Amino acid sequence: MIAHMTTPILIVDDYNIMVRIVRNLLRQLGFANVDEASDGQAALAKMRARPYGLVISNWQAGAMSGRELVREVRADARLKHTPMLMMTPAEGAQGCAREADVSGFLPKPFDAAQLHRQLIAALTFQRVAA
Repeated sequence: MIAHMTTPILIVDDYNIMVRIVRNLLRQLGFANVDEASDGQAALAKMRARPYGLVISNWQAGAMSGRELVREVRADARLKHTPMLMMTPAEGAQGCAREADVSGFLPKPFDAAQLHRQLIAALTFQRVAA
């Protein structure tokens, strides 16, 4: 998949302020097709209703964690190739995120430049069908 500014992106976080921050950073980078979910359960429902080119999720988002969301997405034949970035609070979580089969991670706090690098890497990475 090639990164396009019209790529639909889903932000998953239970903190509204973090959703606003990520949405604003995406807007600064030129991405406007952005949706949001407060936890993994809501994200999974949205992903099953509409295809997303990228999911940016908090590692610890509400009722269903980011790790559980990744597990569910990777087990779903229709969704398993969706690029996913994990927002992680600390170095320790990054190792877990790598093991969880995500496309990349964003250690908090991050800025627009870091987000941009991870977006490009995730959107240009092609997951090979298993």
